[in-house]
Amino acid sequence: MTGVSRTRGPQLRLVKFSLVGALGIGLQLAVLAALTAMGMNYLLATALAVESAVLHNFLWHQRVTWAERTGQGTLRSLLRFHLSNGLISVLGNLLLMRWLVGFLHLHVMIANLLTVTICWLANFLASDRWVFRGAGQALRDGAAKRREIEAHGATRG
Repeated sequence: MTGVSRTRGPQLRLVKFSLVGALGIGLQLAVLAALTAMGMNYLLATALAVESAVLHNFLWHQRVTWAERTGQGTLRSLLRFHLSNGLISVLGNLLLMRWLVGFLHLHVMIANLLTVTICWLANFLASDRWVFRGAGQALRDGAAKRREIEAHGATRG
C-alpha cells in the first residue's frame, strides 16, 4: 500500500463522517426547533433531538462511513455507538446547552450548533477506534502486540 492511499483512507472516512454528521445536525436542529416551538422544555427537547440524530448517524455510519467494518453485528455496534457517541452527544449537549442557554443566555439554536461542533471530534475518534473497529484492525493490533512481546523476549535472551 502506498503512502498516499494510507493517508487517503482516513481522510476519506473523516469526510464521510462529517457529511453524515452534517445530515444528523440538520435532523437534530429540525427536531429541536419543532419540539421547542411546541413548548417543550429546551433540555428535554435537546435530549430527544440528539437521540434522533444519534440513531440517524449510526445507521448511515454503518452503511457508508465504516461499511467495510460491519463484521461485529449491528446490535453490538449500536450498543457501542450509544455508549460512546450517544453519551458524548447527549451529555455534552445537555451540559453545554445548560451552560450556554441557561447561564450565558445564548439563543437555543446557536448554542446547539456550538455544542455539536464541540462534540464532533470526540465522536469521530470513539467511532473509529471503538464502535466500528473492524476485525482486521483487531487482528493487526494482536499481531503487533505479539511482535512486541517476541521482540522484548528476544532482547532479554
